[in-house]
Amino acid sequence: MFSKILVANRGEIALRITRACKEMGVRTVAIYSEADAESPHVHLADEAICIGKAPSAQSYLNIPAIISAAEITDVDAIHPGYGFLAENAHFAEICGSCQIKFIGPSPQAIRVMGDKMAAREAVRKCGVPIVAGGQEAIKDKEEALRVAKKIKYPVIIKAAAGGGGRGMRVCHNEVRLVSALMTAQHEAESAFGNSAVYIEKYLEKPKHIEFQILADSYGHITHLYERDCTIQRRHQKLLEEAPSPSVDWKLRKKMGEVAIKAAKAVNYVNAGTIEFLLDTDGKFYFIEMNTRVQVEHGITELVTGIDIVKEQIRIAAGEKLSIRKQDKIPLKGHAMECRINAEDPANDFTPCPGKIERYNAPGGPGVRLDSHVYAGYTVSPHYDSMIGKLMTFGRNRGEAIGIMQRALEEFIIEPIKTTVPIHKEILKSPIFRRAQMTTDFIPRILGEWSDKNADESKIAALKK
Repeated sequence: MFSKILVANRGEIALRITRACKEMGVRTVAIYSEADAESPHVHLADEAICIGKAPSAQSYLNIPAIISAAEITDVDAIHPGYGFLAENAHFAEICGSCQIKFIGPSPQAIRVMGDKMAAREAVRKCGVPIVAGGQEAIKDKEEALRVAKKIKYPVIIKAAAGGGGRGMRVCHNEVRLVSALMTAQHEAESAFGNSAVYIEKYLEKPKHIEFQILADSYGHITHLYERDCTIQRRHQKLLEEAPSPSVDWKLRKKMGEVAIKAAKAVNYVNAGTIEFLLDTDGKFYFIEMNTRVQVEHGITELVTGIDIVKEQIRIAAGEKLSIRKQDKIPLKGHAMECRINAEDPANDFTPCPGKIERYNAPGGPGVRLDSHVYAGYTVSPHYDSMIGKLMTFGRNRGEAIGIMQRALEEFIIEPIKTTVPIHKEILKSPIFRRAQMTTDFIPRILGEWSDKNADESKIAALKK
């Protein structure tokens, strides 16, 4: 086992990893930017080093500074968390060349699965179903029109190196395709330093299902069942649950076997996630693999009892999976996660950085909150807007929903705007209650919510 690990991240995931290390008796080194000097992960770690100014390019994406911090503190390994350098094959290679273990998959696996077109081709060769689309990057509008005509509209433009919904555009006709192509390419270049995009058939009203994978260096590979990530805004997840209410045991077994097959296609080792779209006919298609720990890993931990972060560390240290047979992995109860973002859902989820003056964290039976904020904490405009992950666990889906509703009522984060109000609205929706939501759910419910708020404002104005 490692004696010391550098946590190459910030916020709640840095805190989560540090806590896991402490429980395992492993010393930790925190890195932080000048903006994060008062962040809890800095104070919880055994050592901490400031690596630069607030902008992520000068701190959390600054590979030389991070490696220098790792060498100065003499760590055995680096855990990248998610985001920033977590899926950067070059960073993983540099760690290896410096004799520092990268807690994640091989650079080759990251590189293949990080290129969406290469990933599609790798899994297709193994018999994994993929969405119809082009196999190469789109060079110009003429080629885009040819591909779209072949697979038929609607289609979706995707960034080859994409993630987080950036570089993606849905097109229902030729005019929209031509106008969206250049925009998607520019957005991809800006976000990922790679302007390559490709085109897929756009599945209307699908569900987004992902399988958690764990694999060690001894050939053992299992999945920890699925999470339902259908509720999204701008192709970014907002609420997740495990297991999916739309997947029965027969489909779960089939999708799980395919997920493992996809991971084996790149000789995957460590934790990762295979993502699928499930259509209205019950057919599912591979869309991508995330080669890191997921934001929503906590709800899988709640229903399986397996600590995914600790498994990552053990695997990287050369140990075997704690449970190596698929039929021995438990699945009990139901868990749900609401991502609490410093955003204004009534204003197209615009980020709302600022100082938190009043803060009350929910608690009680069945509640888990992974967060790094507190009263007096300032949410920085330099980083992702997520400030916490509120999770609940119940004996069944109904109980998990009830606990979440109660927890959201207890949650106070003021005066900045957050996604707490829209989560309350989601949980009240009959569509959500019946588990009939598809990926277009948020635009629909957001419209209803905005209309209702507008009506309430008019009534209040008339009363005055």
